[in-house]
Amino acid sequence: MASQYESDFYGWTLEQAGLLQAGNLEQLDTRNLLEEIRSMGNSERRELESRLEVLFMHLLKWQYQPAYRGRSWQLTIAEQRRKIVRRLNRNPSLKSELPELMADAWGDALLSAARETGTEISDFPQKLPWLWAEFMDEHFFPDSHK
Repeated sequence: MASQYESDFYGWTLEQAGLLQAGNLEQLDTRNLLEEIRSMGNSERRELESRLEVLFMHLLKWQYQPAYRGRSWQLTIAEQRRKIVRRLNRNPSLKSELPELMADAWGDALLSAARETGTEISDFPQKLPWLWAEFMDEHFFPDSHK
């Protein structure tokens, strides 16, 4: 028989919140609560990685497709920077994971940029060519690829 966790997730969350509020800890569904807490943390991590990927992809497009530069790309870059800062301010422990997140996001950004620009992945830098202070600087836009 399916538990409420499986059959009515929203109802399960309300029930668990009520049990916590009432101090009925022995009745908590600790196995599923632990899974949901881990999942929430992973969601924050995935969101930051996704924002980094979009930022890197647009910076690559900016660099490798200068003829297509426009306000839309500028605004997307600015938006991603703001959201990255906000995510890190709300989740400062993610800062320790930035090297891994940036490396993973860079690899994904290469694939996305190659798809969107028609450029070969091998034509892009295989390692992130910019420092944090550069790519997060609101005035930074990479020069055209020569």
